[in-house]
Amino acid sequence: MECTIVGPEKPLSLGIVDYFKAKDLKIFGPSKAAAKLESSKSFAKNVMKKAGVPTAGYQEFTDTRKAIHYINSKSLPIVIKANGLASGKGVVVAKTQIQADEAAKSLLKSKNQSAILVEDYLDGEEFSLFVMANGTNFITMPVSQDHKRLLNNDEGPNTGGMGAYSPVPQVSESLKKQAIDNVVKPVLNQMSKDNKKFVGFLYAGLIMTKSGVKVIEFNVRMGDPETQVVLPQLVSDFGTTILNLLDNKLTDVKWQHGNYYLGSVVVSKGYPSNPIDGKQLPKINLNSDLLISYAGTALSKQNSVLSSGGRIMMVTSKDASLSGAQNKVNNYLQSCINLDDYYYRHDIGQKGIDYINN
Repeated sequence: MECTIVGPEKPLSLGIVDYFKAKDLKIFGPSKAAAKLESSKSFAKNVMKKAGVPTAGYQEFTDTRKAIHYINSKSLPIVIKANGLASGKGVVVAKTQIQADEAAKSLLKSKNQSAILVEDYLDGEEFSLFVMANGTNFITMPVSQDHKRLLNNDEGPNTGGMGAYSPVPQVSESLKKQAIDNVVKPVLNQMSKDNKKFVGFLYAGLIMTKSGVKVIEFNVRMGDPETQVVLPQLVSDFGTTILNLLDNKLTDVKWQHGNYYLGSVVVSKGYPSNPIDGKQLPKINLNSDLLISYAGTALSKQNSVLSSGGRIMMVTSKDASLSGAQNKVNNYLQSCINLDDYYYRHDIGQKGIDYINN
């Protein structure tokens, strides 16, 4: 049995699933209508409103002056988001009025962005929850925590992701259940009610606030870098799991227990605003403790593989302790990364380590 699993968000938003289904080809992913959960932030907000799912308060704007006037009336920090797809770079957490105004101007001038959302800032512990869904039936995946900011200690601009780890010790089973009951189930039910049945990977970017779990955003595919620390935990056969879900067959899905998976992303200097391409890739000495996933690379005219596009590669390891997994990754990167050309964060997983130690 052949089945296509779609990775990138752009073909999903353009309707590749609808095209495949029209050709009677098996595919796992959301329709163009359902993919709007990611391709339109305002669409996702409307779905959450109808479903009673908690999220940040917001206003949508197509006019820069009106957006800035609204921003001036709000307290800081404040979040400015591109309404459409922006490859993980369409969110600015502004701590000053100048940053907020500049974000509103630049995002509205961006390609394919006709609107922005100005959202209230949510404070709390962030975590990511994936499910594999077929309508209201779904399989829950291990919780992970992404690191969006470029620099250590969650400083610097937002990126497509600088690293992740899973499981997340500070997210209890009861908290995970709260996320499933208050976010995942209502959204999947609402999409089905609206005749936009959701099939595929639903990613919920969540935050635990003082008033409970709230949604930051939805993605409609497995995200990078979370995929590299979540999928390796699947003990059951991946293909069989997907096919059984598509055929509405009950399946006993098994996940590993006892190890933490942690990965750090290596990026080009200048990323995310102006990454420097064309650099030699780090020399890799593979060992059984490491998984290397390449991303931003290109073939030169001389058939050399060089850096291209910002996020170059991700190094992932596993260990019985979270600090052990972090040490394996950091020690390896320290031994092979040329810091004149590349950068990586040293503190991936630190929040989890601090939680365990305290």
